[in-house]
Amino acid sequence: MMKVLSVLLITIAIIRSITCSYAQLQPKKPSQYRSLPSLREQARILDAWKERRLSRVPALLKKYDVDAWLVSMREHAEDPVWWSIKNATQFAPHRRTVLLFHTDTSSLAGRPNPLVWVDNTGEVWDELRFILMQYAPLRIALNTDRNIAFSGGLHVGEWLELYEQMPQEWMKAVNEPMLAVEYIATRVPGQLEYYRLMQETVWAMIEEAFSERVIQPGVTSTVDLEWWFREKIQARNMSTWTQPRVSVITPDSFPGWAGTDDIIQEGDLLHVDFGVTAMGMNTDTQHMAYVLRTSEGETEAPSSLAEGIKKANRMQDIVLSQMKAGQTGNEILQSSLKQMEAENISGQIYCHPIGDYAHAPGAVMGFTNLPEYVPVLGELSILPDTWYSIELYAYHFVPERNETLRFRLEETVYWVNNRRGWDFAYGRQEKLHLINWPTSAVHGAKLLVQS
Repeated sequence: MMKVLSVLLITIAIIRSITCSYAQLQPKKPSQYRSLPSLREQARILDAWKERRLSRVPALLKKYDVDAWLVSMREHAEDPVWWSIKNATQFAPHRRTVLLFHTDTSSLAGRPNPLVWVDNTGEVWDELRFILMQYAPLRIALNTDRNIAFSGGLHVGEWLELYEQMPQEWMKAVNEPMLAVEYIATRVPGQLEYYRLMQETVWAMIEEAFSERVIQPGVTSTVDLEWWFREKIQARNMSTWTQPRVSVITPDSFPGWAGTDDIIQEGDLLHVDFGVTAMGMNTDTQHMAYVLRTSEGETEAPSSLAEGIKKANRMQDIVLSQMKAGQTGNEILQSSLKQMEAENISGQIYCHPIGDYAHAPGAVMGFTNLPEYVPVLGELSILPDTWYSIELYAYHFVPERNETLRFRLEETVYWVNNRRGWDFAYGRQEKLHLINWPTSAVHGAKLLVQS
């Protein structure tokens, strides 16, 4: 009896550790619209973050056995790295912009890092040659990777110019793609605080959009809702990196690059996929909602829909339990799929890094068109101090409709530490948003849709 009790207590402890391993799941209170600092204050904060990131460069170069990292670009043809090293008040590189990152040793000890030239004459090459002759780097990295976009930002024209202008000993350069990947992907202290404000605002938008305050069944379309999101984002002094996509979920609908063009009706299962951009950071969120059949007296969503969300939540738990720093994206994908199979869960995983970009550099776990193995990007290792977008869907049979539907969710998680792994940046959806449209709301809903 004591042995059985002991096993039971251990089992309960394990379950608690699983269910309580994330800081916040479904928020207990309605989300609020949060304000960000003034643009002037944002610039001060962004520049402080930039300095923290640049201070890591010497150690990063040493990690990858590189003495110098040379980045060259022209106006309106910038290297992706530039967006993560620029000042907050810079909006494009000018003329020809050349950056030389170094290990802060030898002749360059104490010099600015990176050294920067902005010039449209040949003088930049004379100065660069002089610097390199003094510094005598053995390994110079160029962003010439053919597979990873963030590490392949050196345009062909710039490479040809470098080849002609620089002595050949300096052009025996190396391709070290993880320099750009790790530099751009790694987060710094302070960013999460403001990212959470952005994420709560995203939730507040979704909660308002998926409500009778905005949706009038039989009148409001999914396209109306997409443009409502665009206007609301603009009103909050944010921008977006993609057009919001709103869809009515059916067995045949698989929202990808565009939503569906439907008039929303009672009984519809809705889905939104959108993100906002602010303070050099991006969000990427997917939620689902149900339009109650109010005219038939329905007050709750069918229980099978709640079960579909729960199944997608379980997939999130599985992925996060497998995500460990140092493992490759494909290893995590395979172990997650194996656990899903053991639990008889069918679905698809396509998680990606997020931060400076919505689809940021780093290891990915699946693509919609590559569900089991991803070449190159899937072979990268998970880095600590990064953020990830946990994007996936679970198949679930809905007996009330005699249909199998995809339950699509997406939320951001951040790296905590080796012991805890990952936490949700703000929360995750565990309950459907419900549109409970009473007759008395007709006029208000029309006004909101038209505004």
